[in-house]
Amino acid sequence: MLYQRAARHRLSIYGGLVLGVAAMSVGATSAGNLPPAHLREYPITIDATSLVPASWWQVPGVTPSIWASDPESLDAPKTSERRQLSLKPGKYKFISFTFDFPFTVMLDGTLEFSRSLDQCVEGRGTQTLIVRCKRMYPHGGERDSYYDQAP
Repeated sequence: MLYQRAARHRLSIYGGLVLGVAAMSVGATSAGNLPPAHLREYPITIDATSLVPASWWQVPGVTPSIWASDPESLDAPKTSERRQLSLKPGKYKFISFTFDFPFTVMLDGTLEFSRSLDQCVEGRGTQTLIVRCKRMYPHGGERDSYYDQAP
């Protein structure tokens, strides 16, 4: 009798586990098969077309490196073109030969970066990162007139 009670208890536990797994899989399919927010990729545009003269840039782990290639055959993005990247929420870094900074893709797919970069970087709260300077200068928050040249 004690053995039968233990066996029934085990069966009810196993049955509950099976029902729970089944319920979770039904819930996942009814949500439209969307991945969790931290796994979803968002279209993030990097626009460094204001930089004169044109050069190359990279986002490590996402685009080709600017450090390990011959400029004639470099596959890294050029500053003369806007580039759309598919990025998951997380921390990234924009790197050029003269200026680099961290930025974050938030869970809702918008961009965040330090307010100290506001003189050279735009796009906070959007999906477009606009890089306007080749260098950050610690002088009064004003961009150098060099960057007002037309490309």
